[in-house]
Amino acid sequence: MEKDIETLVTALYVKIDDEYGGIKCFGRPPKLSASELLCLAVAQALLGHRSECRWIRYATKHLTGMFPYLPTRSAYNKRLRSALPLVKRIIRDLARDSDFWFDNHWIVDSTPVPCAMSRPSVKRSNLAGWASYGYCASHSRYFWGLRLYLVCTPAGMPILWALANAKMGEREVLAAMLEVDADLVAERPAIVLIADKGFAGAALENDLAELGITLLRPSRKGEKKRVGEPMLKKVRQLIESVNDTLKGQLDLEFHGGRSCEGVAIRIAQRVLALAAAIWFNNMTGAPVTRSLIAFDH
Repeated sequence: MEKDIETLVTALYVKIDDEYGGIKCFGRPPKLSASELLCLAVAQALLGHRSECRWIRYATKHLTGMFPYLPTRSAYNKRLRSALPLVKRIIRDLARDSDFWFDNHWIVDSTPVPCAMSRPSVKRSNLAGWASYGYCASHSRYFWGLRLYLVCTPAGMPILWALANAKMGEREVLAAMLEVDADLVAERPAIVLIADKGFAGAALENDLAELGITLLRPSRKGEKKRVGEPMLKKVRQLIESVNDTLKGQLDLEFHGGRSCEGVAIRIAQRVLALAAAIWFNNMTGAPVTRSLIAFDH
């Protein structure tokens, strides 16, 4: 099977349309179906178009063969924001439809999602109250915005994800994520969760143990060496590389969102694009399932 953006979008459209029966809407059916809308959003993220105005102009000129009808920028933005719950479901369904769904080794990490760069922008931002100042230890920098928490398989397939205030503790956010998806955790025996030192805490480990989850993390300063620590360094690089894919190839930090709904859907759009690429590469037997090179042009 040829691996390009058109083939991926076609396969994704068939998957969504078959899974949800065309996603019926109340009232008059829209000219751009929900299946087409999500495929259009995935194509935008994979092709690296940050601006919705420029994306609609590009799609009007180059993608009318796949999308006979294209909305205006404002209509596209409004439809996309209202589709957030559907985007979350599709991400989960793509993971469920891949070989990686049965992997009981999960990796968790958080990465900054900056939402403003200057003090005046911070003061007038609609994200005040959700976003805040935080510190990124891996890059030694402060930022104003949110944190993306991602639980994925070693192959990079997203299993759980969440956006949280930058000042919230990593342990608290992870505990909340596992509580929300308690049914998913309960149906998986002997999960091994690999994390960094930021998730260290006796209370969290006890809670994870009650859920049948084994936490593997590096020991903190002054702490006794933990079991399996020598092998963690290479495994930890996997989640760093997943974050790098989101930042470097899917422009995670240049999402352009200015409201809570806008930021949420733009981050979800990028997570969906990552999941769709991994799902398609797995389905076609690609040697590197997290490679996006075939779809970025």
